[in-house]
Amino acid sequence: MERANNREPCWTGYAEGLHACLNSVEFTREGKEISVDEGFKVWAELTREIKKEGRTIYLIGNGASASMASHYAADLAKNGQLHTEVFSDLSLITAISNDMGYEHVFAEPLRRRAKEGDMLVAISSSGCSRNVLSAVAVAKELGVVVVGLSAMDSSNPLRTLAELSIYVSANTYGYAETSHAAILHYWMDGVQSDQGV
Repeated sequence: MERANNREPCWTGYAEGLHACLNSVEFTREGKEISVDEGFKVWAELTREIKKEGRTIYLIGNGASASMASHYAADLAKNGQLHTEVFSDLSLITAISNDMGYEHVFAEPLRRRAKEGDMLVAISSSGCSRNVLSAVAVAKELGVVVVGLSAMDSSNPLRTLAELSIYVSANTYGYAETSHAAILHYWMDGVQSDQGV
């Protein structure tokens, strides 16, 4: 949060910081930087193909990113008529965590359910979450398109591994998570309104 001349934080400063984060969004496709508008266009085209073929979009994340995964999975299904799935069932999470380790909590169900041509939307502020990266590795093995949303360190592993990477230059979780929510909403609103999707 921004502090001017050691004064108490203020809403205007916070909002300006968030604005700067949203303006810092960078897309890369297969390691090559593309414009933000081109990035959203590519994402829309991939989503359109998923919808046309009746494939599945999986969304994963931890903590606030997990709640975003559930939120946007529900809205994409309800408003966008897409088949979505999240791995948030408590029995599944605890069974895999207990028997195999938490780093497998997304990878194992993905391995059993995902098909080539599906999409994995992986959300991780740090881009370093082991369970998210394990799922990304499985997705790539299966021919699943990986869309990664990350922040913090610009060289984080998720940014490098995702086929379509969306990176926000945010150094706090508040800014990273709020920016990711705005990005996901922009994508979802395009799906819902069928503008570009």
